[in-house]
Amino acid sequence: MASSRVLYAALAGNLLVAVTKIIAAAITGSSAMLSEAIHSAVDSGDQLLLLYGQRRARRPAHPEHPLGHGREIYFWTFVVALMVFALGAGVSIYEGILHVRHPEPITNPLVSYLVLALAFVFEGWSWLIALREVKRVKGSLGFIEGFEKSKDPPSFLVLFEDTAALLGILIAAAATFAVTHFHIAVLDGVASILIGLILAMIAVGLARESKSLLIGEQADPALRDAIVRIAKQVSQVEQVDVVFAVQLSPEQVVVALQLRFPDALPVVEAARQIREIERRVQAAHREVVGVFIRPRDGV
Repeated sequence: MASSRVLYAALAGNLLVAVTKIIAAAITGSSAMLSEAIHSAVDSGDQLLLLYGQRRARRPAHPEHPLGHGREIYFWTFVVALMVFALGAGVSIYEGILHVRHPEPITNPLVSYLVLALAFVFEGWSWLIALREVKRVKGSLGFIEGFEKSKDPPSFLVLFEDTAALLGILIAAAATFAVTHFHIAVLDGVASILIGLILAMIAVGLARESKSLLIGEQADPALRDAIVRIAKQVSQVEQVDVVFAVQLSPEQVVVALQLRFPDALPVVEAARQIREIERRVQAAHREVVGVFIRPRDGV
């Protein structure tokens, strides 16, 4: 799962940023600054939910949930996507529309610049930590391809949120400059709308990926191929079909195989080889928490 260190770093940074932005928004009256404050507050809530989801996902299996609780992390990631869309994007766009319709000048712009500079430092620190984690997770894949193929969307969430935050800070700074130097007060509201649209794009992408994993997404094809190789290496099986290999969580996969043994192989020996396949698969791939094998007719 996403490193807890990354989530704690993002939480600390966002709490610091949210407090400073809220104070600055109250002093300056900037809509873009208020949108940024809302954004940081929502991000803080997001990290708390993901940490809670990680803890819930680690609970052991029991009779009511025989395969464990791994998918809880995908559920809470989906909840986070809804929060980003409804609270982050929705409120920012709403505030922006209000200030476009009723523009107001920004007072004390130096306060805005100081707060935005501090926010950029805090967010940049969190962004660098998240970037290192994502590079480790995605390997040689590109960022978008890595996100689409990843079974651990929270790893990417922190990076995307921090990227949106850094872009939002730059937009807010540009809006503050334009309003105070060119006296185009409506641009403050426009900046707030732009920040909201960036958040909406992130929320939609995250919700789409989380939904796919939540309803059951196939595991990495490389893992499926490795399981087939192991089955053929440790048994006399003639044909191996992976019925499914479903991701339960970033670190949990359940597998079902259908095997075809030689007709002359005794049933007792086939049963022994099936047990050996199960043992070897789980020994080689710790993420496989369950292997269900069904012999084909003719064994």
